[in-house]
Amino acid sequence: MSITVAVDANGADLGPAEVAAGAAEAAADGVRVLLFGPADEMGEAPDGVEVVDAPVSIAKAADPVAAVRAEPESSIVRATRAVADGDADAFVSGGSTGPALAAGLFNIRRARGIHRPALAIPVPVPEHPVIIVDVGANTEVRPEHLVQFGFMGAALAETILGVERARVGLLSIGEEETKGTPLVVEAHAALRARMAEGGTYDFVGNVEGNEVPMGRADVIVTDGFTGNVVLKLMEGVSEAMLRNIRAVATSSPRAKAGGLLLRPALLEFRDVIDPEMAGGAYLLGLRRLGVVPHGRFSRRGIAQAIRLAARATEDDVVGRTHAALQAAHALRRGGETSAAGSTVSAP
Repeated sequence: MSITVAVDANGADLGPAEVAAGAAEAAADGVRVLLFGPADEMGEAPDGVEVVDAPVSIAKAADPVAAVRAEPESSIVRATRAVADGDADAFVSGGSTGPALAAGLFNIRRARGIHRPALAIPVPVPEHPVIIVDVGANTEVRPEHLVQFGFMGAALAETILGVERARVGLLSIGEEETKGTPLVVEAHAALRARMAEGGTYDFVGNVEGNEVPMGRADVIVTDGFTGNVVLKLMEGVSEAMLRNIRAVATSSPRAKAGGLLLRPALLEFRDVIDPEMAGGAYLLGLRRLGVVPHGRFSRRGIAQAIRLAARATEDDVVGRTHAALQAAHALRRGGETSAAGSTVSAP
């Protein structure tokens, strides 16, 4: 089956032309791309890419919900509308998460029974990749939201990491179930009960910050504010570490000689922890999938985000995450319909 991904070319730090170059790379791998953005900045479309002229950008809007309502012809609104209308199977949007989430809620809409969509990202920790959810879609949450995040993240871990029985941990300041804020304590009890009822995944309890990259859990559950801070801290530490290794390896003739011997291994290590290779965060909880890469990604990261969206669509990530929630009786009852229900921060 041929997968079509709608891509918002506005909002990325390097500009629409760089997004277009990433779309071309993904199209060369067999993904069909609908590219929404200023046509005069993106050049001639290669095979597999259809450019849709949509120069209006709301990527920097202070109020994403109001901007989505006021600018129906903006690139992100048109991209999500293409998914809602069946012209595309998933969407990709770099830059600010707010407009992507608001446009997705208005056009694609939440999946039945979902409290809040969430951003889940696979962090490429060597030997122990881990999914953190949420990393920016919801700065304030309730315990039932964190329960759903846990099941969505676990289903995602099975799908994209190949984990047979995902281990889910709750980010806190201590392993004891009484540690943490009242929200964390209540969420701990709810996650333990729901995971036991579902019987498909294992809840390993609270996980401290230093344990996130150590492989104690396959999925780390937290609110979007904390998750975003954790993600950026991990990325910053990784970049600083590589920079310091490079400085040491070139600090003397002897170090340069050793650096040449280590260069292949260091390059491989760099690729493993490179955020661009992860491709971005999966926006889960809508009726169709979205992927939100960093706004600073180059064409390589954009291409990877598009590939991820196509692969996750083929693997039915949306259906599998919803089935996991249904099996655990973790879907909500009643209505909670405001598109402004999620408060957002760019991952």
